Amino acid sequence: MLQLATVVEHHAEFRGDQVAVVFEQERLNWRQFAARVGRCAQLLQSLGVKRGDRVATVLANCRELLEVYWAVPSIGAVLVPLSPLLMASGLASLLRDSGAVCLITQRSMAPILEQLHDELPQLPADRILMIDGATPAYPGYSAQLENLPEGRPAPVSVSQDELFNVMYTSGTTGLPKGIMHSHFVRSMYCTLFASAWRMRPESVVLHTGAIVFNGAFVTLMPCFYLGARYVLQRQFDAEEAIEIIAREGVTHTMMVPAQIIALLNSPNFSAERLSSLEMILSLGAPLYQEHKDLLNRLLPDRFYELYGLTEGFWTILDKTQSLRKAGSVGSPPCFFQMRIVRDDGSDAAAGEVGEIVGRGPSLMLGYYGRPDLTEQAIRDGWLYTGDLGYADDEGYLYLVDRKKDMIDSGGVKIYPKDIEEVAARHPAVRDVAVFGVAHEKWGETPVAAVVLRANAAVRADELRDWINERVGARYQRLHAVQILDDFPRNAAGKTLKREMRDAYQPANGDDH
Repeated sequence: MLQLATVVEHHAEFRGDQVAVVFEQERLNWRQFAARVGRCAQLLQSLGVKRGDRVATVLANCRELLEVYWAVPSIGAVLVPLSPLLMASGLASLLRDSGAVCLITQRSMAPILEQLHDELPQLPADRILMIDGATPAYPGYSAQLENLPEGRPAPVSVSQDELFNVMYTSGTTGLPKGIMHSHFVRSMYCTLFASAWRMRPESVVLHTGAIVFNGAFVTLMPCFYLGARYVLQRQFDAEEAIEIIAREGVTHTMMVPAQIIALLNSPNFSAERLSSLEMILSLGAPLYQEHKDLLNRLLPDRFYELYGLTEGFWTILDKTQSLRKAGSVGSPPCFFQMRIVRDDGSDAAAGEVGEIVGRGPSLMLGYYGRPDLTEQAIRDGWLYTGDLGYADDEGYLYLVDRKKDMIDSGGVKIYPKDIEEVAARHPAVRDVAVFGVAHEKWGETPVAAVVLRANAAVRADELRDWINERVGARYQRLHAVQILDDFPRNAAGKTLKREMRDAYQPANGDDH
């Protein structure tokens, strides 16, 4: 039997006075945090939540969400974290799909939930709790906790193959899929990532993004497993993040590329203020080499990169290899295997581009309720990622692009990332996304959307010409550049190229 949910109780018993969680002005030690987790577990049981039941959360970052994350598995129930940025129809479909019988949310969601009342018969009003106070329709989370007698529920013994959570993909295309992780998989997150990030019980871990997404578990799970200090920012703000790092002596933090770029451009950025950092992890999307080089120059020997899918395959670029293997996203960790596969299913040679395929102990149980999609993704125990890349002769992985983002121009394959890397070197460019648009002659042609740095001034045609002079091949030349205030992003912060492609309107003078 595997009791992953007992880690909080363990630290409460053996290092109870150590700080466990910091959120804004709140500082809880392990004993205090464990007591809150125990009361939350007791509350869920009093509402009739049983082993195997789905408990959904629709919450922005808060201390209560961390409590729920550990309380739910402690009673053998299944976590379903959902984003408060979901629209009514999306929220209803995910609550229905998951079969959630209890929901912990915030009052801002009450009007949407009242709209959906008739669509969610499995969710009675008394099982929808508001963390920031009751509404006329729904009870308050804190008030319900206070009404409980002292004590903690008896631990529920859970096998390693039972469900820990259903994580819905943030999804840039199509409906989100519910990815099932077992207690064993989440235990692998604890141990393998603790080792990979060189974490220890004395570490201080800052998380700045929304913890409803799987990327957050890459540092959350090893931090709680080790009994380190977890510092949670309500929402990302680069200047505030720098202040927190300096004040708390943060040793480990993980950010998506857009957050790393904002940190580097922050007016209060200084290497001295960030000197406590031992790890800056980039994940979620490729960080352009220009920004990696700057980070390695300003904060040397701290940069890690993770390429990973929630479905369960990872490669890690260790800080010791970040200069020697610049451009790589690392190698598979111990117990993982990787192949690069041609369209005919055969293995590609070193340096040859193909689909990235992998397997390891973090592989999902499957997509919830979708055995058809599970069979497409996992074949003979291997996860087919849909990403294109190549391995060098030492087995290090280099990402090329998403298979679906590849541009076919007159029969020639164009990988947007190659052009994006060139554009990112222009001093006026803060962020760039390249995608294909329809072209009468070539079928598709590449276009770049660009966000400029503050106070930068450059015309779109000047930028296009600058990039086109520097790309590696004539067929990579941009058809046009569009300058935008910001990119459309999904709730996890990933750029939505499909939306930009669909919204693209050729400017007057664009050459067709």
